Amino acid sequence: MIPVFRWEAPDPYEVAFSTRIGGVSDGPFESLNLGILTGDEPDHVIENRRLLCEKGGAEPERATMLWQQHGAGVVKATADRGVMTAGFGHPPGDGLWTDEPGLAMMLITADCLPVAVARANGAGAALAVLHVGWRGLLAGIVQATLGKLGEGSLNAVIGPGIGPCCYEVGKEVATPFMDCYGAEVLHGRNLDMYASTEKALYAAGCASVERVEVCTFCHPDLFFSHRRDGARTGRQGIVARIR
Repeated sequence: MIPVFRWEAPDPYEVAFSTRIGGVSDGPFESLNLGILTGDEPDHVIENRRLLCEKGGAEPERATMLWQQHGAGVVKATADRGVMTAGFGHPPGDGLWTDEPGLAMMLITADCLPVAVARANGAGAALAVLHVGWRGLLAGIVQATLGKLGEGSLNAVIGPGIGPCCYEVGKEVATPFMDCYGAEVLHGRNLDMYASTEKALYAAGCASVERVEVCTFCHPDLFFSHRRDGARTGRQGIVARIR
């Protein structure tokens, strides 16, 4: 059984956020690790990706991923960039978008925020997924990705990531965030990435933003966390498609 957090998005969209539960990996990658460049057995990761795709109603061979960079690169999804290959085989970027029904997109996280944005009206269905860390948010990943979705009302959801309860940052991060998003996104030495990302989404044109506000650091039974566990840990993720 693979438990997921689902976004109750309007038709024709399907968006799910995975946990670490329900896969075949073991050790520090137990069990639904989606990151193939983590030190886990590649065959285990491929099987985990297949299982998550099936849970989300997606065809693994037609689901696409990115070689994530912590930047603002955006790529249009195509069926020849399947999830069944290693990260270096994918194009670099941190935002994926599509207007093609049935073509699923998957991104992975281990404290950064997974985000989905769906077009509610306009020329037709369009959907994007984003990997949002502090570097990418300051670099403009939200604005760059939403700019690809064209005219229409945009709705967004922010998935599980590290919360302001646990995300301590230095002045080199705190200062530009305060300048961009205001002092309210800082709680002492801790940064609120949820609030910062929500502000960026609204500023870029979203009509609504929902949150699945569950801290990855606080819940080792549910999530991998790079900040908590160090480099040798797995990745959860988001899988999304237009039905």
